[in-house]
Amino acid sequence: MNEPKLNYVSCPDADGGHRMAYWEWGPADAAHVVVCVHGLSRQGRDFDVLAQALCERSGNTIRVVCPDVVGRGQSDWLKNPMGYQIPAYAADMLALLAQLKPRTLDWLGTSMGGLIGLILAGSPDLPLPAPIRRLVLNDVGPVIQWQSLQRIGEYLGQTGRFDSLQQAADALWADSTTFGPHTPAQWLALSRPMVKPLPGVPGSLTLHYDPAIAVPFREVTAESVAQGEAMLWALYDNIKAETLLTRGADSDLLSPQTAQAMTQRGPRARLIEFAGVGHAPTFVAAAQVQAVVSFFLD
Repeated sequence: MNEPKLNYVSCPDADGGHRMAYWEWGPADAAHVVVCVHGLSRQGRDFDVLAQALCERSGNTIRVVCPDVVGRGQSDWLKNPMGYQIPAYAADMLALLAQLKPRTLDWLGTSMGGLIGLILAGSPDLPLPAPIRRLVLNDVGPVIQWQSLQRIGEYLGQTGRFDSLQQAADALWADSTTFGPHTPAQWLALSRPMVKPLPGVPGSLTLHYDPAIAVPFREVTAESVAQGEAMLWALYDNIKAETLLTRGADSDLLSPQTAQAMTQRGPRARLIEFAGVGHAPTFVAAAQVQAVVSFFLD
């Protein structure tokens, strides 16, 4: 397997700034850029399989850029945990796009990454170097089911201690069975970038992210989620990009009712559902990969 290049972008914040890491596939000078942004507790190597397929199918004429959102993967951790929120992540993406300078820009966002994409695609006054041409929202929309957030909150911030990669992979799977069927090899490959050495404990591993990403998440209430729906619908209705909505048919975060509404208003997203998958599709299975590759490149 080819390996991506690891790069960084400097992002401002109230505490002197931070660096966001991003993984880059394809030629560094390619004018067509596809940005893929992961979910809440994940990192940019989630998209290795999809990124390679996009590069191969395009004849290696596009760049696929997969950031580690701040506090995750190879990115810095914030001094103030209240900075771990969607608007701040969107600001970091503006800094990234200013550095990448794409002439053609596509976006795929899984869950949290999709909400960041909603802001960028639905806010017409933002200084994007190019408008988002095509947008994939992966198992997320303006209405987020409260019970799903409660489920995620049960494990978020518990980064653990593991004696081996396999032990970590098994623990991750216990929280991620909603991702749908994966072979042991596929799941081990997805799990490898999810861990790092545990400082001060030789031979032990822990999850890659800052446990403090859970601090602002714990302050979210059912009422605040409901209050945010009108704002998210307004952003969605502003989207001009051609939009594909991918959904796990068993998702507990994106309801069938919300998905159908997204096909009927705003950009009138095309909906593809994947059977046997909940929240959220990983774009490792061939059918999932093909759906996205065809959308971006055909």
